[in-house]
Amino acid sequence: MAGSGRIYQRSGIYFIAYSHGGREFRESSRSRNLEDAQRLLASRIVDRPAAPAPNAPRVTFDDLTRLYLEENEVRQFRGPKTAKQRVRNLRPFFESIPASALNVALVRQFQALRVRQGAAAASVNRETSALRRMCRLAAANGLIPTVPMFPESLPENPPRQGFFEHTEYLAVRGHLPSPYQDVLDFAYYSGWRRREITELTWREIDLPGGVIRLDPARSKTRRGRVLPISPPLKSVLDRRGALQKRGDELVFRHDGVTERDWKKAWPHACRKAGVPGRRLHDCRRTAARNFIRAGVPERVAMMLLGHSTRSIFDRYNIVNERDLAEAGDRLLQYLGVHPSSPATSR
Repeated sequence: MAGSGRIYQRSGIYFIAYSHGGREFRESSRSRNLEDAQRLLASRIVDRPAAPAPNAPRVTFDDLTRLYLEENEVRQFRGPKTAKQRVRNLRPFFESIPASALNVALVRQFQALRVRQGAAAASVNRETSALRRMCRLAAANGLIPTVPMFPESLPENPPRQGFFEHTEYLAVRGHLPSPYQDVLDFAYYSGWRRREITELTWREIDLPGGVIRLDPARSKTRRGRVLPISPPLKSVLDRRGALQKRGDELVFRHDGVTERDWKKAWPHACRKAGVPGRRLHDCRRTAARNFIRAGVPERVAMMLLGHSTRSIFDRYNIVNERDLAEAGDRLLQYLGVHPSSPATSR
């Protein structure tokens, strides 16, 4: 394995080191056994992409990001700001590294760096996925021979399980400025995503028909959907209509309030209401749970909320402590109806 790497010890632990793309990579085998280090070094060398042809053009990080952002624009993916932010987070580490040098160890170093910087595992995984997509696009366009190997994703925290009880929603609402109250009301009674609400236009409102028709272009799943205008939603639309000015397209126009103001007002209201840490998106989970509690069929609830898969809906249809207590009460009622059961005949 001469010229391909080396093995050395520190405090009895074997480490490996090898070079690729003009950079040296070092990694602990986490073992005092030399054979473990040898196997790790061999696997890292196998993971390295093949060396490019001598006359092959040098593919840079800018080449990769150009393909990635072009695809995002052409296919009209939602969240262009998110794609650009992922590029900004990747750039400091990868901008000086040619695409031919990407390998498992290098990407793992990036993951470790982002974690040390305080990034959540989910964010690091999305950034790594963006880099992988860049490489796939480069390979498809003939810029690199193959897609390099990538390490496994970082373990992520379980999905958030926040939701509002009705009294909590009212308490938060009471501490919000009036422009935000309408947004919260709509979120609570519809379960729609924040951008679906704040970008809602008057042309999507069908008051005579009693429905709101979400434009497919604004939906995360690229599917339009219909939301019946319930009395609480009708009240919201009436209040917004009274404030509408000529030329207004947005239902929830900013009223001179900025996104920065919202980011201050929301946490302040949650703290005052005694529910710090809640998010507007928790209304979406609340609506999923409330639809099921009200007896709405799950398939209908999924259509109202815009969930494309059952697994995603199940993450939002959360069971809370009160649901569990009610289940226990129903069990006791059942056992009371059947006094012959062992639990009640003692």
